[in-house]
Amino acid sequence: IVLFSRNVSEPEQLRCLVDALHERAPAEHPLSVAVDQEGGRVQRLRQPWTEWPPMRSLGERDRIDDTRALGRALGRDLADLRIDLDFAPVVDVDTNPGNPVIGDRSFSSTPAAVARHGVALIEGLQAEGVAACAKHFPGHGDTSLDSHLALPRIDHDLARLREIELPPFRASAEAGVASMMTAHVVISCLDPELPATLCPAALGLLRDEIGYDGLVFSDDLEMAAVADHFAP
Repeated sequence: IVLFSRNVSEPEQLRCLVDALHERAPAEHPLSVAVDQEGGRVQRLRQPWTEWPPMRSLGERDRIDDTRALGRALGRDLADLRIDLDFAPVVDVDTNPGNPVIGDRSFSSTPAAVARHGVALIEGLQAEGVAACAKHFPGHGDTSLDSHLALPRIDHDLARLREIELPPFRASAEAGVASMMTAHVVISCLDPELPATLCPAALGLLRDEIGYDGLVFSDDLEMAAVADHFAP
């Protein structure tokens, strides 16, 4: 189950909703309840819950212990509600100042800083029993279009991807991140037409080169980058 803002009104309502959903799941197939609670612009739970800062503020502060502590506090908030999967953190490298969808959702414009802080947030969340999700593989940071509205394209070669876009995902995999999410972005060196979500070569890069064998989610398949170009 994925919760959106439209499912949330106040704490007692949300607690009752999540409890009722768990109760309906058979014991042999326990339910996972997920939410996009990144901080900044993307957080489905707002006041009276904690409102978290954008991840860019943590990258600029550059205190890894603070990032890890925020991850633990965020994890406690969600675990208290029996939400056990957070579609966070964004580990895209924000190399394009004109990017309309990533921006301050990213920790930094440098791959090393994104990797350090992404791993710290993952460790904090997962220490509290909430699965993290590193997104959006293999990188949405250098696009000029919003994949909610259009199909973005990145024309970098594989050497550039390995230098800039991929290191935070590799670090996340090595840190034991519970899941990753694909990007609805055409990476032309992998496939000139298919977005990474639908591209065997992109998933092969994740599985074979990075060596990630965990859970992979697609981004929302109702986003225009997929829905306007590919039939269900």
